[in-house]
Parts: sequence; C-alpha cells; structure tokens
Amino acid sequence: MVPARPLMRYVLLGTLLLLAGCRSDGPTAPKAAALPAEYVKTQQAWREERVRQLTAADGWTSLVGLHWLDRGAHYAGSAAGNGIRLAVGPEHLGMFDVTPRGVRFVPARNAALTIDGAAARTSTLRADDDTAGPSLIAFDEGRGRATVIRRGDRYALRVKHADAPSRTGFRGLTYWPGGPDWIVDARYVPNPAGRTIDIVNIVGTVEPMPNPGRVEFERGGRTHRIEALDDGSGGVFLVFADRTSGHGSYGAGRFIDAPAPSNGRVRIDFNQAYNPPCAFTPFATCPLPPPENRLDLAVNAGEKAYVH
Repeated sequence: MVPARPLMRYVLLGTLLLLAGCRSDGPTAPKAAALPAEYVKTQQAWREERVRQLTAADGWTSLVGLHWLDRGAHYAGSAAGNGIRLAVGPEHLGMFDVTPRGVRFVPARNAALTIDGAAARTSTLRADDDTAGPSLIAFDEGRGRATVIRRGDRYALRVKHADAPSRTGFRGLTYWPGGPDWIVDARYVPNPAGRTIDIVNIVGTVEPMPNPGRVEFERGGRTHRIEALDDGSGGVFLVFADRTSGHGSYGAGRFIDAPAPSNGRVRIDFNQAYNPPCAFTPFATCPLPPPENRLDLAVNAGEKAYVH
C-alpha cells in the first residue's frame, strides 16, 4: 500500500503535467502583423539620413555657442578677456562691430581664419536672413564655424565645432511605434496670398512667417488642422504640438517636412515627425507651435524626446 503523503504528491504531479499539456495544445497568442517591406525600407532610409545630417561636422549637434551681439564692438576668442568667450577655438578670433548697416568683422592678427573659403579680411558679414545665406567664418582647419544670425532686430554669433560634446557624445534617437496608418492623405486649404502667422521662437522673439495654407486630416473620427509654414524649401513645413508633447515627445513640439501640395492634397508622414534643434542643444533658436497647431491628439509616431 502506498503511503497517503507520497500518493498526494503523485496526484499533484499528474495534475500539473495534464495542465501543462492542455496549455501546450491550446491556441497561441496571435503574432503582430509584419510591416510592409517598402514601408520599413523607406522609414529606415529616412532615419539614417536624419542621423547623418544631425551629426554631421556642421550639423545641429555641433553647436557650441550662441552669443547675442548688442550695438558696438565685441572681441571674440577662447582667451580670457574677450567680451565673447568661445567654448572652443582660437584665443583671439577677431572683433564684431554691430552698426545700423549690419555686422562688420575685423579678424585678429595672425588668426588662421577664412571667410567663405577665402583668406579672412575686414568685411561686413551676411546674416542668415540674406538670400545668399550667412557668411561663414572657418577656424581650426575648418572644424570650427561661426555665422551671424538675425532674430527680429537682434544679431547673434552662432558657433559650431566638430568636437562639440553634444556631437561626439550623441546618444542616438528613439521612436514611437507609429506605422503605415500614420501616413495620411490630408486636404490642403490655401490661404489668401501674402498671409502670415506670428511665430514665437524659443528665445522669445516673435516673427511673422509666410502661412500659405493649412492641412486637414481625419483621425479618430475627428478633423484636425495644422497651419502650414513656408520655409523656402518648396514643400510644406509643419510645426506642431500634440498630447505626447512633454509626455514622451519633446515638450516644445516637433517638425514635419511634407511635399508640395498636388491637386489639393498633401501626404503627411507622422512617422517622420522630428525634434527641433533645441532638443539637442541650448544654443539653437527654434520656432514654437502656434496655438492653431496644438493638436488634441496623441501622435504616437515619429521621434521621441532626446535623452541627453
């Protein structure tokens, strides 16, 4: 006769084996549907190009300084005693003289500099609002670059360097799940010619920007609208915030570059929503979403907030 306690052990073991067998013969959890190969290929190529541009030697992660220039003369360089102290670069870069006619630059004696690829000499610099683009001061054998930007009625010196810690220590990008359903065929509604919209940037300056139209799309049974900006690229530039802003996405909003409208439609790929430069460096000036572009919608697609 088998003792009672060992018998109970055999019964319990048999029951567990039976249950395990039932689980193994039962239905398995459905597998997630595979994403279309063309979609995956397109998104991967876009992400790789995005990182390449962001981390280029003169990309946004190379910023090392933003120095506002008041009226008058300012000496710049990495040495102590300069009014503008560069984080990296020659001890003495030169003098920037802000006048009613613009910003005049006088290079420091014996400084190894070029302006637009030629030997540096005293000259009035173009700012970034010039149709020809800003004058480029290069130093440290081209690894360092300085340009003048204009925001409202103020000028600033923007400095980049290939050895910037934000570039050399770049941590990579992360993304929301997104998917093909976040590629929407939106309506394009043109605005009257010449219309502008006031855009506040992160440094508090308000600038009117061309507002040629708006896009409208359906999501979750509702119509959502984003006012479009003309950034001179020939396409549609969107600056928006949504319910993920500050909750997984960069708090000050994200950007999307969409193609030019065709037959009243424009394709918007929210999987390619990207962070503004200010997400990576404190030395950028970025436009903020106007009130019209704050979506009552969680856009779970595109870049997440950058983790420094």
